[in-house]
Amino acid sequence: MDHFTKELSTKHMNDRYDTIILGAGISGLTCAYLLQKRGQRVLLLEKAPRFGGAIRSAREGEWLIEAGPNSTLETNPMLTELIRDAGVEEQKLYASDASKNRYILRDGALTPLPMTPPAFFKTKLFSLSAKLGLFKEPFIAPSKPDAQESVAEFVKRRLGQEFLDYAINPFVAGVYAGDPELLSVRAAFPKLFELEQKYGGLIKGQIKGAKERKKSKEESKQSARMFSFLDGMQTLTDALANAITEKRHSADILSVTELAGDDASRFTVRYAHDGAEMDVTADAVIIAAPAAAAGALSKDIAPEITAVLEEIPYPPVAEVITGFTPTPGMNPMEGFGFLIPKVEKRRILGTIFSSTIFRKRAPEGRVHLTTFIGGMRQPEEALRSDEEIAQTALSEQHALLGTPMKPDFIHVTSWKHAIPQYVHGHLERMRAIDEVEAAHPGLYYCANYRGGISVGDCVKSAHGVVDQITA
Repeated sequence: MDHFTKELSTKHMNDRYDTIILGAGISGLTCAYLLQKRGQRVLLLEKAPRFGGAIRSAREGEWLIEAGPNSTLETNPMLTELIRDAGVEEQKLYASDASKNRYILRDGALTPLPMTPPAFFKTKLFSLSAKLGLFKEPFIAPSKPDAQESVAEFVKRRLGQEFLDYAINPFVAGVYAGDPELLSVRAAFPKLFELEQKYGGLIKGQIKGAKERKKSKEESKQSARMFSFLDGMQTLTDALANAITEKRHSADILSVTELAGDDASRFTVRYAHDGAEMDVTADAVIIAAPAAAAGALSKDIAPEITAVLEEIPYPPVAEVITGFTPTPGMNPMEGFGFLIPKVEKRRILGTIFSSTIFRKRAPEGRVHLTTFIGGMRQPEEALRSDEEIAQTALSEQHALLGTPMKPDFIHVTSWKHAIPQYVHGHLERMRAIDEVEAAHPGLYYCANYRGGISVGDCVKSAHGVVDQITA
């Protein structure tokens, strides 16, 4: 070890923090930002060469590339306050009125999703028998409180097979890139489960639950406004990262250990950065990494949780951005986009009309599309080469939208481990995490496999952890 490296290592050897956060996605960034705002000395460590996690935005010329989440919903005041406090509210961009229409593929044709009761009764998306079957829903008894149902089982029981096939299956693919046959309704959609348990049914629950949401100042995900930023979602994560005083990316976490005795600094984190190994201590550690990585970081403190976290599946997903000049016969892309039910047997999950939803996504007069491939439905499709993935997207878009096979612009992003799946056993895994946190005061887990996968969910979970630490 040269003199400089030795001096640097020694300098950091005795650094003590109030809280150390491991992982700088939206969860870790929010925790670090809020704790620092409340007067704590925090250290944020990230293994990747950049901050922001799955949120990545970039421009190639006038084309915007969103490699992760394209938008989020204004579901709770915590997210609104964070954006305002981070100084990026003026860059906020709400979805256009032109993007209100959404489509589901049925029998090879894009069919509008009915958004009002009159539209529902006129729609060709559902048969007359399926529509009439909804009148039975308020009279179907709820399941037992300890029932273990999949989303598919829950929906079939209350709404029928057709609503599962043409409403819930594509919706689950769009949100989780998941399979309703595998997702636990209690874990993945707890509010649906609670509506049934509390009010006896979904229709009664929607009516009565609206009053409670109004009191809590929370918006349902059906009515919350969608937004992004002029230059993409990374605007928010960049603002949070820039405000955090002490942070390191490209930091390799070597160990996380708990100190014995009554020392106020309960935890030691050893990490490598710029060729040096450093030890830092803190009263609290937040592990804000994906599940498998969080399990690996826990091996010296709570080895029993490592295997539990590794059980959470993350399917691969590819995101393909394509740009076109409008041509005669091409779909006008009037709306948000479309989702594809499994029964339609296509090779993509769906496509969003990005340039219709938000401005400044493409050069003036061009069309910007984002297509999703893979997930739990067809993981093998997302593991192909970028060239094969691009051809899949182009051929499916051509068949369904009439777009040319040669785009003006194309960009492929592949995530081998994309979105955590709240499958059966997820609640038991979360209880195991609760037990580890109780056994090791000062240790916290905060990521999108816990408390919800959306940006708003992650911000809300981060607030909960920060409140616990500073209580």
